[in-house]
Amino acid sequence: MKKIFLDKGHGGNDPGAVANGLQEKVLTHKIVEYATDYLAAHYEGFTQRVSREGDQSLTLDQRADMANKWGADVFVSVHINAGKGTGFETYVYNGGVSSQTVALQNVLHGEILAAMRQFGNITDRGKKRANYAVLRETKMPAVLTENLFIDSNDAKYLKNEAFIKAVGEAHARGVAKFLGLPQKAKPQSQQKSTDGKLYRVQVGSFSDRKNAERLAEELKKKGYPTIIV
Repeated sequence: MKKIFLDKGHGGNDPGAVANGLQEKVLTHKIVEYATDYLAAHYEGFTQRVSREGDQSLTLDQRADMANKWGADVFVSVHINAGKGTGFETYVYNGGVSSQTVALQNVLHGEILAAMRQFGNITDRGKKRANYAVLRETKMPAVLTENLFIDSNDAKYLKNEAFIKAVGEAHARGVAKFLGLPQKAKPQSQQKSTDGKLYRVQVGSFSDRKNAERLAEELKKKGYPTIIV
């Protein structure tokens, strides 16, 4: 069982970069939530944890310690850049890294950049190295992603929820590819029969719409397509 640790950059009394009506800590929370949801819906053979569930304040050492003590197989720290630049970049530790870490950076970088470019001509700022604490102190392959600039024209993308969702899901696919996670089998309701026909299964009927909506949400989380009639 593979262990995936996803770090939501900043949080609590540290909002991270702030500009254009956006806060880095809010964006990183959203990206990671989309990533964990996508992993849970599409893959198996793993367990996952995040550095903060909500808006908690955590030190850099605490984030690394959580992943190390848990024995994570992979660590990804999600951030939003600042400094009036533009584009996407990733980092690994600059003090000597394993081939596995480089492989993780390569697959994440390619997957996320491809997802971003479905929305526009996103600049590739490259695969870089730096002496960041969460990369230096973690004991497993670790990558830090900088997902565009909050204080430049990039903000138009960061205000687009569909873009944020796509970026989160790309993080998930990158990690899954690196770890070789098996994909979940498609639910039976999505599979065609041998006679070429498509059969649908009704799960339940309710007099209270809220009960129907609750069941629909549970099924969606498990990867089943749902409609309420």
